[in-house]
Amino acid sequence: MSISDQDLVIAAAEAGAEVVRSHYGSALPHFPKSAGDFATSADVEAEAAILDVLRSARPNDLVVGEESGHTGTGLSGRTWLVDPLCGTLNYAVRNMLASVNIALRIGEQVTVAASADPFSHEVFWTDGAGAYVRHGGVDQRLDPSPESRLVEVNLDPPFPNIEVFSAARLLADQGFIDSFRPRVVSTTLAVAWVAAGRRAAYLTDGRLHDNVHFAAGIALCQAAGCVVTSLDGQPLHTGLGGLVVAADDQTHAALLTLVRNQRARSR
Repeated sequence: MSISDQDLVIAAAEAGAEVVRSHYGSALPHFPKSAGDFATSADVEAEAAILDVLRSARPNDLVVGEESGHTGTGLSGRTWLVDPLCGTLNYAVRNMLASVNIALRIGEQVTVAASADPFSHEVFWTDGAGAYVRHGGVDQRLDPSPESRLVEVNLDPPFPNIEVFSAARLLADQGFIDSFRPRVVSTTLAVAWVAAGRRAAYLTDGRLHDNVHFAAGIALCQAAGCVVTSLDGQPLHTGLGGLVVAADDQTHAALLTLVRNQRARSR
């Protein structure tokens, strides 16, 4: 029996999350990647489990994995973006803030995506039309809300726009202090939390097109009805790049004003 893309992305995310859970707290080999960054054997094994699920159902699809790179023929015109463990630094020091992120891009559109929290056993997922969280086999529609005023910021490099925008500088801006409260969990699970109403917004610098860390969370937020733009308010992946995703227009506008203020002071 064939499996739908929607069910497949959830199954693949759950397979990766099971591996991440199973290795938690154990002594894991580290594999250096770049300055200050590494993978663990849990990252590698979780990605292998995800690829097994995807390959068995969609053998002709291209898969872009954070650890294994490009695999598959790509003849189908479909590309899976796989981040098997977002929050490796957290995970390696026995902190449970991590996620498993998978998105399917057909053409330029992400059609299904999932972001799984291995430790809460929640899977945030979208079929491109709606956004939901699955827990205990029950799906609940995601409902963005600005009520918390909690704004997640990404303080991890790279910072391609450092001269005109810095998340660290944003935190010291009196306008930000007056309106919001910052949070830094260092995993893109927090992007899904904006869609779920657990954060009012999320900001990051960087070039995010086909980014395996962010593709799933962005798709979830778009399907949930969040406001999603680049740092300068332009369509995603244009202008300055980066990401501002907010639960509502008012929060988004306030954050864009703070970003513009940084740019004005840099001139």
